[in-house]
Amino acid sequence: MRGLGSFIGLLVVVLIAGFIYKYNISQTVQSNGRAATPTRTIDTIGVQNDLLAIAQAERIYQAQNSSYGSLDDLVSSGAMALKKSGRDGYTYDVETSADSFRVVAHCPTDTFPGCTNFAVDQTMQVQATP
Repeated sequence: MRGLGSFIGLLVVVLIAGFIYKYNISQTVQSNGRAATPTRTIDTIGVQNDLLAIAQAERIYQAQNSSYGSLDDLVSSGAMALKKSGRDGYTYDVETSADSFRVVAHCPTDTFPGCTNFAVDQTMQVQATP
């Protein structure tokens, strides 16, 4: 009788784990109906972290130079140590004015249709952009 109780307990645990797994997978479905792969999710988070690093470098550069700078300016001044101007197909672009900046990560729609562009400005809030 004890073996049957252990088996039923194990079966309940497996069923609960299955429901949790299914729920988590359904939560990763993108708005276009396709499932986000773990690799694409990691890449997207990496891009967002890069944008925050570039925005922080803009703040440092502005404090030192009283203006915002291009990606080349940020790297050459030592405010940022970015080794490449993109990640996993995304490319980064910096737009500056006298009192603001905006860093945009352009997604590779030709390789990943339906992907999302991201942008950050002096508010340090990464947002999806069209």
